[in-house]
Amino acid sequence: MGRMSGNETEPASPEPPAPEFSRAYTRYALGLLVVVYVFNFIDRSILSILLESIKEDLGVSDTYLGFLSGIAFALFYTTAGIPIARWADRGVRRSIIALAVLVWSGMTALTGLARNFGELALARVGVGVGEAGCSPPAHSLISDYFPIERRATALSIYSLGIPIGGAIGMLAGGWIDQFFNWRTAFVVVGLPGVVLALLVRLTLREPPRGWSDEKVPAEAPTESIGEVFRFMVRMPSFRHLSMASSLHALYGYGAGAFLPSFFRRIHEIPPGELGTWLAAIGLSAGALGTYLGGYLGDRFGRGDARYYMWVPALATLVYLPFAFLFYLWPDGRTALLLSAPASILGGMYLGPTFAMTQALAKPHMRAMASAILLLILNLIGLGLGPQLVGLLSDLLAPRFGVESIRWALLSVVVSCAAWSTIHYVLAARTLREDLAAKEQAA
Repeated sequence: MGRMSGNETEPASPEPPAPEFSRAYTRYALGLLVVVYVFNFIDRSILSILLESIKEDLGVSDTYLGFLSGIAFALFYTTAGIPIARWADRGVRRSIIALAVLVWSGMTALTGLARNFGELALARVGVGVGEAGCSPPAHSLISDYFPIERRATALSIYSLGIPIGGAIGMLAGGWIDQFFNWRTAFVVVGLPGVVLALLVRLTLREPPRGWSDEKVPAEAPTESIGEVFRFMVRMPSFRHLSMASSLHALYGYGAGAFLPSFFRRIHEIPPGELGTWLAAIGLSAGALGTYLGGYLGDRFGRGDARYYMWVPALATLVYLPFAFLFYLWPDGRTALLLSAPASILGGMYLGPTFAMTQALAKPHMRAMASAILLLILNLIGLGLGPQLVGLLSDLLAPRFGVESIRWALLSVVVSCAAWSTIHYVLAARTLREDLAAKEQAA
């Protein structure tokens, strides 16, 4: 068995494609995609530092602010992401990203021109539609640039756009609001995206599908959107990691939307100073935690893939006592200092979650797999998180007054973090079997 005789020859095993990109270029490409994601989160997160000024100017409740921060953005962000991801699995991903940057940047600038709450909500819908074209094609590109053993680290580096962009949004929004107004802040952060869109279109190069994988798809995808969805959700590990990351996002986005309001109402910290504090924490502790999650996942996951789920599970569990300290501490500036460990632990789920989603998908499904994850994550997390915190704050206000925002935030954060930990542990139980089944199906 296994030996051939006569003129018979063994069939040649498929060879990986010849390298077309140097390591220096893949690093440049990753760096450029990080910059894109930074701009994505500047334009997305700046809203939270401006909510109190918008509330005073337009005279709306926390429930309305939660709708503006959550459902108004998330519903269109997630639903637009599916057809855009399908396009990315078949089309030129760099062009899709460049167009997306142009759309969301323009809509951010237009937000500053809104005359009432309805126009403001419509502008945020436009930002959501534009930003839907960012992460699914970017995740797909990164998974082609980097092999699986380096992919979680690469996706964690890409995810640094979240704390960095959030920090810049807080810093710029806080000071521009304090010295000018909230409308000027939207215009100032939106317009530079036009230049970035041109840079992406002219310098980002398109790798072959599966360039970094041992198995390269021989032809274009034939599965429908429904077939890709069924392929992903029938894996128990994907279902659990989707739910775990969604709960993580629910409390993360809920807290992120109302944290500036919490410090301005409870601790009376002015927006400029508060934006500086939050930016410093995001750029240091937030960025460190985001990178560490992917690094530790790759470091320990080489021997056992379950570590990709155990790392965020443990980090989220350890996060819980710091949440109590942060929200219950009587002095605001001390509470901000105490938030550093929580910020490190809170970002560690991103890289492992994104990496395992890409690992569980076939190479030509990766943008769609990312969009499916983001659909679940953002409908639950981004859509419901700010809305739930805002609604709870209004419901608790008759009893707790201005303190209602504190108890709304604490209850959502603690309950969802504990629940998220359970799903990460459950995802680890079947991860190796699901990865093996995917390899057989590829």
